[in-house]
Amino acid sequence: MRIGLLVLDGCLGSAVASIIDIVTAAEALRPAVDPSIPGIELSVAGPRKRVTASNGMTITTDRTLRELADLDVVVVGALGTITGPDTEAALAGRAARSTVAALSTVDPGRARIAAACTGVFTVAETGLLDGRQVTTTWFLTPVFKARYPAVSVDLDRMVVADGPVLTAGAAFAHIDLALAIVGGISLELAQQVARLLLVDERPSQAAFVSYDHLHHDDPLVRAFERHVRRHLDEPFDTSSVARAIGAGRRTLERRTRQVLDLTPLEIVQRLRLERAGHLRRTTDLATDAIARQVGYANADTLRALERRAANPTSRVAR
Repeated sequence: MRIGLLVLDGCLGSAVASIIDIVTAAEALRPAVDPSIPGIELSVAGPRKRVTASNGMTITTDRTLRELADLDVVVVGALGTITGPDTEAALAGRAARSTVAALSTVDPGRARIAAACTGVFTVAETGLLDGRQVTTTWFLTPVFKARYPAVSVDLDRMVVADGPVLTAGAAFAHIDLALAIVGGISLELAQQVARLLLVDERPSQAAFVSYDHLHHDDPLVRAFERHVRRHLDEPFDTSSVARAIGAGRRTLERRTRQVLDLTPLEIVQRLRLERAGHLRRTTDLATDAIARQVGYANADTLRALERRAANPTSRVAR
């Protein structure tokens, strides 16, 4: 199994290091776990022999961006940017354009393409993600959706596989991405690596999503948000809130879906999680008291919502 990691100047150093460490650990453990598991060869490709990451780390490459044809998995490193404007500026740079051109030569019918965090933006630039479902950095999701409207984003999973494409969430989801790649070779091997490195399973990044980062300029959705924030300690009913802000229920549901790809209830739940988290950090209130302040009659319902955020397969708290 040949895995190639694509890096460029300014790439996220921790992402590169975590992928290298996990894949290297997997190859070291492989003979003991099961010698019949195919050997794992990791190479690093870049525009030059030495690339400098965002943290100053120097990465030595052993392939050029033109030497990708024999790889079984091509992993795209994150850009090392935090904001939307910085990410888009990086994508416009020469190094990113070279990476996009190199990715465009990869045959998705033969090789798998993997990326996490802002690396998903780089892959999306090729058009290979059009019509597919991915996940990416949660706080850059509005920028991603605006730039790549043909790509569907799922924040309820840490790693999303769609055909030959494997994507993961924000920066440290590179760990999850690397384990998923190893899991594609051998699930037992991936489990042994996770156990050795003490990597806990994190099925979703939704628990970390702050609604405040999902920026938009839609007046109706902003009116909805303002109303909900003022009445967060009250039971929620979509029809009643829609009337209160001068809209119909269907109009409100359609608009929130168009702008944020969320239902009104999902927005309320995220606002409640955000407020509950703030109260936990800044007050000594018991969970029952916090639950009442975010619109729930008791702590059990709030806990159900928190479990739902951490594990999307559990039942939704209303």
